[in-house]
Amino acid sequence: MNTRWIGLSLLAALSTMAAERQPHRSPEESFGETKRQLGLIKHTDKAFPGYTLFAPKHFTKTYLMDNNGMIVNEWESQYEPGQSVYLLENGNMLRCCLTKNKAFIGGGEGGRLEEYDWDGNLVWEYWLSDDQNLMHHDIAPMPNGNILAMVVEHKSMEEAVQAGFDKNALKDSKLFPDYIVEIQKTGPKSGKIVWQWHVWDHLIQDFDKTKDNYGDVAANPGKIDPNGSGRRAKAFWNHFNSIDYNAELDRIVISCRGNSEIWIIDHGISTEEARGTKGDLLYRWGNPSTHRQDGKQTLFQQHDSQWIPAGCPGAGNILVFNNGLGRGHTSVDELAISKKGETKMVWSYTDPDPKTFFSQEISGAQRLPNGNTLICAGVHGTLFEVTPKGETVWEYVNPVTSRVLKQGETVPLDHRYHAQNAVFKIHRYPANHPAFKGRNMKPNYTLVENLENPVSPERRADREHADMKPGEGKRGGDRGGKKGARK
Repeated sequence: MNTRWIGLSLLAALSTMAAERQPHRSPEESFGETKRQLGLIKHTDKAFPGYTLFAPKHFTKTYLMDNNGMIVNEWESQYEPGQSVYLLENGNMLRCCLTKNKAFIGGGEGGRLEEYDWDGNLVWEYWLSDDQNLMHHDIAPMPNGNILAMVVEHKSMEEAVQAGFDKNALKDSKLFPDYIVEIQKTGPKSGKIVWQWHVWDHLIQDFDKTKDNYGDVAANPGKIDPNGSGRRAKAFWNHFNSIDYNAELDRIVISCRGNSEIWIIDHGISTEEARGTKGDLLYRWGNPSTHRQDGKQTLFQQHDSQWIPAGCPGAGNILVFNNGLGRGHTSVDELAISKKGETKMVWSYTDPDPKTFFSQEISGAQRLPNGNTLICAGVHGTLFEVTPKGETVWEYVNPVTSRVLKQGETVPLDHRYHAQNAVFKIHRYPANHPAFKGRNMKPNYTLVENLENPVSPERRADREHADMKPGEGKRGGDRGGKKGARK
């Protein structure tokens, strides 16, 4: 058994048990806290050299870190992440923000995008957060400078029933189906939606002949059955949690957690065409029962489906973090899709003892140019890199909760029974990435003392600054103050 995961599997078991406990019980009352080694755990010469971008889930800073666990750059916001962060080729950092919109609750809430330059200045902001619409989870920067984003829209119980939902299978009095928008930046505080695609335009149901969208579900696999999951539908019905864009194919891949499926749609059509049959799903994979097809379920409330980019082994295949909720263990799976739409798994990683690797929610993975795979076990805040044969060659445990922990401190659990050092997903950028051209890449400090990188005396002042909350200290107000405020 890989001892790294003994504590994590216990934490996962507690998280699973938590769902059966009374909701008024706090994590501390139920399970207490978790003590773990923090910071850099392992770094070998087999690790892919580069810089890892990560945003602690309960903190307002985003960090760029080298493989030695040293912070090279940081950006500060007024907002916790909501949820993804990306580094652009010009060195700017694009960030999703949690706006705490009370009209939509279901996980991954966002509502605001921010772009900071390398020096931490806010250069662009955009809001899509009101009582009818809310951006959430993830975005996909595009080569043309536009941004693809996932949004939920509000539908009433009456609208859902008219669309063919079984009223008795709806858990809530409203529904939040997903749609996708392409946003063009039009000014430092504005953007324009130039393309969109809605789940609501591609429904089919055989539940009620008197309602909309009635038809043969099995004969129309490109359409979405409102009752296809076979279980009661939450308001956050589709629960998209990642989006990726393939410029060569002009297609979009979506992780639809609500169905335990990945969906691929065509972006190379107009918004008007996207409302019709041309906008139906091109491919879907993971759970055949949702559209009345034979076959075994292979995805289990997965996250972070993405095309493996050119220059990496497996280029053109799809990598997905298969959380395994309901299966009892997590895997990272690589899928090859033929031109005829046939999908097969060509590589998979899990722990030698599968039940010891379990991150039941959030999380992600990235194929690196040397063939290794970078994995974020998000619920536990554990980041690690494995070779194609499954050898761990780099590992880091995020030490940041609502503050930066010191080595030896316990990691508390949040309201969802996740460790408070949780991370949604991460990205590693190679040392020759265009964002770093002409930049000072000198390491600054480590977030936490550890065996491989103790904090030197001259860096302790930086370490103390890292502990500061937004608005404290000389730089806190500059980075998280008026520049980041909504006007």
